[in-house]
Amino acid sequence: MSVLYLPGGNIIRIKNKLTNLRAKIGVNHNVEYTVKDANGRTKKLFQPWSWVSSLIHHGFLSPYHPKISGIFGYWTAQVRIANTVVNTGIATMPALTGGTGTSYGAWKYIGVGTGTAASAATDTALGAEILDSGLVRGTSTNTAVTTDVANDTLQALLSFSVTGAKAVTESGLFNHIGTAAGTMLARQTFSAINVVNGDTLQVTWKIDFD
Repeated sequence: MSVLYLPGGNIIRIKNKLTNLRAKIGVNHNVEYTVKDANGRTKKLFQPWSWVSSLIHHGFLSPYHPKISGIFGYWTAQVRIANTVVNTGIATMPALTGGTGTSYGAWKYIGVGTGTAASAATDTALGAEILDSGLVRGTSTNTAVTTDVANDTLQALLSFSVTGAKAVTESGLFNHIGTAAGTMLARQTFSAINVVNGDTLQVTWKIDFD
């Protein structure tokens, strides 16, 4: 209890209110996609409006929705979409930062799939990870890049050499090359990206620590 003395001898008693304060590191996360054909020419991809991405993200709209320019989005050379950092991924961050989790590897493996279920914090794997057509989970090239301050962002980049026709609708960032083990950091679903034999699909994950 605090006491405030006012002119004239009046006293106001003020009850202290304790506030629980905590430091918190924010994690911004997004993924970029580009596709080139067999001749190295960049193919146009459909970038949905943010509200369309949100509907897909929450499972209210199919990744196979009509790609009508001006209504659902627009055609561009690069697609950029936010994703969900899942619970299992969050749980590994303190261990990696403090060196207490010897079983956790680096986030340097990217997988893609054809699953359409909305991404959720409880996800531990992709809905339907692709295991053929040159789109098998692979090792990314990881670098530290700058978003706000020097080297505050992890960038993981992987180019898939496509050998078959697929409609890619999801991707994930993992700490293990095989699909039967390891932990997933993040997952997202998005408007279908159609690739065919000879294409190169480049996936770039960016995890920005604020």
